[in-house]
Amino acid sequence: MAAPGWAYGRSPPPRKRERRAAMRTWRELRGFPLAIRLLLVNQLGVNTGFYLLIPYLATHLGEDLGMSAAVVGIVLGVRNLSQQGLFLIGGSAADRLGARGVIIAGCAVRTLGFALFALGDGLPVLLAASVLSGLAGALFNPAVRAYLAREAGGRRAEAFALFNVFATTGALIGPLLGSALLLVDFRASALTAAAIFAVLTVAQALVLPAREVEPSTGGVLADWREVVGNRAFLAFALAMVGMFTLENQLYLLLPAGARHATGWDGAAGLVFLVGTLANLALQLRVTRALKRRGSRARWIGAGLALMGLAFVPPMLVAGASPGGRGTAVLYALPVLAGALLLYLGVMAAQPFVMELIPRFGRPELTGTYFGVFYVVSGIAAAVGNTAVGWAMDTGEGGGAAWLPWACCAGFGLVSAGGVAWLHRSGALPARTEAVVAAA
Repeated sequence: MAAPGWAYGRSPPPRKRERRAAMRTWRELRGFPLAIRLLLVNQLGVNTGFYLLIPYLATHLGEDLGMSAAVVGIVLGVRNLSQQGLFLIGGSAADRLGARGVIIAGCAVRTLGFALFALGDGLPVLLAASVLSGLAGALFNPAVRAYLAREAGGRRAEAFALFNVFATTGALIGPLLGSALLLVDFRASALTAAAIFAVLTVAQALVLPAREVEPSTGGVLADWREVVGNRAFLAFALAMVGMFTLENQLYLLLPAGARHATGWDGAAGLVFLVGTLANLALQLRVTRALKRRGSRARWIGAGLALMGLAFVPPMLVAGASPGGRGTAVLYALPVLAGALLLYLGVMAAQPFVMELIPRFGRPELTGTYFGVFYVVSGIAAAVGNTAVGWAMDTGEGGGAAWLPWACCAGFGLVSAGGVAWLHRSGALPARTEAVVAAA
């Protein structure tokens, strides 16, 4: 019997490629210690629970509870501010108290916060829920990354690549599950999200190994001064404004562009589907291939540039109105191509960004470095998102639908140029085995 046609040089069928990608991911996962495997599953659960609830919170507050747009903005803003503003606290706590305990505390606090969203309708209760859910993210986000960086050693890039795969998958599962639960009511979504975080809390407490905390001389303020005084690190964090701003457009500009180009609300879901499938199939391949070819900084810059260029294809159909089903499909292709390029850029850059951050300073301050990184880049990304929102409003009112897409392309290219400049000036840490071993 002749062998299948794909054995003679052609690509295997899609299902075989997907199974092979899944098997490669599974083999890579099994090669890591139990602590890392648990943290990867934890991130799948974290993103599933988060995106199950948060995207529908504004609708619940406005339509179900009848709150004004201003009050809705306050509740959502309090959640975001309590998370972004307290990342530094979470990072320092991970260094001083141990990442394991901070991760467990963060999951427990998120459980309580999401349960309050289900049980309370008054503004004080909702504000408390927002503060608690934001504080939870500020606790476990830097702590998880610090723990992962320390446990992975010389395989940080692969560990963070898998981290990205699990996070992206959770970000797809969450909204789908949330949409189904909303057929019951919002409380069902909130209680399910709280239950997911409760399970994660118990799993971390039972399985995640405790690690000895390295003593750090001086106080917390001394740690902060040391990290903030690292100018190269702060410049790198600011250069990442493009990555965080453009990633956020997966939930703002790209879905809006897909809906406008096709005239179909469901087109927004295709953006996430394309990205998740590409991430599952390609993330590990991309990271391994790039890891063998040149410096990490070069690939971070290339990934950021690709993220910026991803907004060029959708710009070509911005403002166009579909005239029929065939035209709608034709207009959807540039938007989906842009989403695919954006995900590829993230795949190239993000694992190496996470791998590079701990190398800027002492291993004892890994959590603090992640905390400061997310504070600085979060503030910069908030400014960037404001600029994109302004460009969307201005473009829509002035007949310049291309403007927000061009703005995003500029963000990506400027960030790529910033990383390239830092690399050429020698500001970025070199990869040395001594640093990896110490971490």
